[in-house]
Amino acid sequence: MKEKWMLEAKRADFEALANRLAISPVLARIIVNRGLSEEDEMQRYLSCDLTEMYSGLMMKGMEQARNLIITAVEENQLIAIGTDFDNDGILSGHSLSTALKRIGGRVVVYAPDRISEGYGLNRRIVLEAYEAGSRLIITCDNGIAVFDAIDYAKELGMTVVVTDHHEVAFEEDENGSRTFLLPNADVVVNPKQEGCPYPFKGLCGAGVVYKLIELLYEYYSVPKEELYDLLEFIAIATVADVMDLVSENRLIVKHGLKLLSQSKNLGIRALIEECGLEQKRISAYHIGFVIGPCFNAAGRLDTVAVALDLLDAKTTEEAKQLAVSLKKLNDSRKDMTLQGVEQAIERIETSDLIHDKVLVVKLRDTHESLVGIIAGRLRERYNKPALVFVDVEQGVKGSGRSIESYNMFEELLKCKDLLTKFGGHPMAAGLSLKAENLETLRARLNQNTTLSEEDLIPIVRIDIPLPIGYLNEAFLEELEKLEPFGKGNIKPVFAEQHFKIRQARILGKNQNVLKLNIINSEGFAMDALYFGDITEFNEFAEMEYGKEEVRKMYLGQYNEVDLAFTYYPTLNEYMGNRTVQVIIQNYCRIKR
Repeated sequence: MKEKWMLEAKRADFEALANRLAISPVLARIIVNRGLSEEDEMQRYLSCDLTEMYSGLMMKGMEQARNLIITAVEENQLIAIGTDFDNDGILSGHSLSTALKRIGGRVVVYAPDRISEGYGLNRRIVLEAYEAGSRLIITCDNGIAVFDAIDYAKELGMTVVVTDHHEVAFEEDENGSRTFLLPNADVVVNPKQEGCPYPFKGLCGAGVVYKLIELLYEYYSVPKEELYDLLEFIAIATVADVMDLVSENRLIVKHGLKLLSQSKNLGIRALIEECGLEQKRISAYHIGFVIGPCFNAAGRLDTVAVALDLLDAKTTEEAKQLAVSLKKLNDSRKDMTLQGVEQAIERIETSDLIHDKVLVVKLRDTHESLVGIIAGRLRERYNKPALVFVDVEQGVKGSGRSIESYNMFEELLKCKDLLTKFGGHPMAAGLSLKAENLETLRARLNQNTTLSEEDLIPIVRIDIPLPIGYLNEAFLEELEKLEPFGKGNIKPVFAEQHFKIRQARILGKNQNVLKLNIINSEGFAMDALYFGDITEFNEFAEMEYGKEEVRKMYLGQYNEVDLAFTYYPTLNEYMGNRTVQVIIQNYCRIKR
C-alpha cells in the first residue's frame, strides 16, 4: 500500500522546554507533537498524578444517580446491573458490582446474549430483574440507545439509571438543527449528552462507572486505596474499547497497568499466567492483543458468565480452570477470525468492491460475533472504512470500523431509514437491517461519501529524524515517561534515511520475523527486527535493487540495498547481555 511519510513540524523552543521540564530536547519535541502546548499540561502529562482527575460531580446526572443508589442500598433493595458482552461491559459490570457489595448493597448482574439478543439492555433482562425483586436497574456501557427496554422498565415501576459513553442519537430537521434523543430513564449519566459540563468526553463505559463508584466510596468513607484497586479493571476496559489514551484515560491506564503486573485478583493473575505473561511488564499492547481478546471471546463465542465468574473466582484452582476456558475460547476465535478475513479479502479482490471507498462486505458461514474484528482487519489492510455483515434470522447483522477522516456514526445516521437497529461512535458501529436493503446501503454510503483518494492514503507521521547513534539505555528509560502507548498517544516514530544492510535472516517458529544488521551513514551499526510481511519486503528490495543484491543481503555479503526506516528503539536482553535494537515499522527508498 502506498504511504505518505510526513515529518511533524510543530514549533517550540525545545531546548528551553527541556531545561524547565528536566527532560531531553527529543522528549520535549515528542510531547509538543502530541498536541500539548502549555507547560502545566506537559507537567501533568509527565507526572501522571491521579489527584489530577476531575470530580465525578461535574458530570450531568451523577449526583442524582449516586443518591438513587444510596437510597436503594439503605433500603436493602436488590440492585440489578444491566451490562454488555464486550470488555467494557464485562469490566464495568464487575467493577460496579464489586463496589455496590463493598458498601453493603445486594446486587445481581445481567448481560444480553450476543447472538439471540444483541447489544444492550432488553425486555428479558428487565423482566428477570423485576421478577427477582429488583426495583432499581443500572446500565453499564449501554442504555443511551435503549428506548424500548427502558420504557418497559418504567411501565413496571422500576427506577432506571443509565451510565454510558456512546454517542447520543439525534434527529435532524431540514435546516440541519439537531434534536438529541434520550431514553426515558430516571437519570442519564453520559459525558457526551447535551449540556454535560464534564471536561473530558473520552471515558469508556467503565470510566464513567469509576466516577460513580468514587462518589459512592466517598459517601461511605471507603479508603481511597480501595477505589484505586479497581483501576486495573478500568484500564483493561479503556484499552480494549480503543479509547484515546489522553487526559484521564492515560492516568487510568498508566496506574492500572502497574496494578495488573501484581494483580490481587485471582482471575486476572490466572489469565496472565495462562497467556504466558507472568514474567513480563504488562503493557497496553498486552491488554489490546492478549488479555482483552480473551474477555471478548467469552461474549462472542460463549456467555459473559465465564468472564464474570473468572473475575469473581475465590480459589486459585477455580481461577485456573476458568482462565484455561477463556484462553481456549480465544484461540478458537482467532482461527475463526482468520478464516473470515481470508474470505472477506477474496470477496473484495475478485469483485467491484475493490473500487469502493466504503467497504460493505457480506460473509457466509462466519460467526456473527466476529464481524467487528474482521471489519477492523479490513480497515487496516485497505485503509478504508469497512462494514462486515452476516445473515441472521431477521435479516443481516453487521459491524463497522472506520478511519480518522470518516465519521461512521454520522454517515450511518444518514441511512437510518434502511436500518432496523443501530448504535456506535465515529470510529465504530453495530447495525442490523433487512437483507434486501444491504446493497442499497452500500450504494448510498459510497454515493454520499466525501472521502477523497488522498484520505485513503495511510499517513506515517514521523516525530523526529533521529540517527541510531543517539540511542542508548538512558534514552530508552526516558521514553518510558511517555507510556502507556496506544490510540491517541502513539509510540514515537523515529526515522533515518539511509541504512545499508550487512546481514539479513528470517527467524521464528513460523518464519515470520526478519532480523537485520543495519549500519547508517555515520558508521553506527545495530540489530533491527521487522514483524511485517517479509515477502512484501523482499519483493520491494528486489524491485529497487534486483534479486542478486537481495541474495547477497541474505548471505551477509556486501550489497547495494540502501533503505530508509521508521523505527522505535527497544532493549534486547539475552543471556545477561543488554543491547539496544530497533523495531522497524515502515521502509522505503530515498535516492541519494
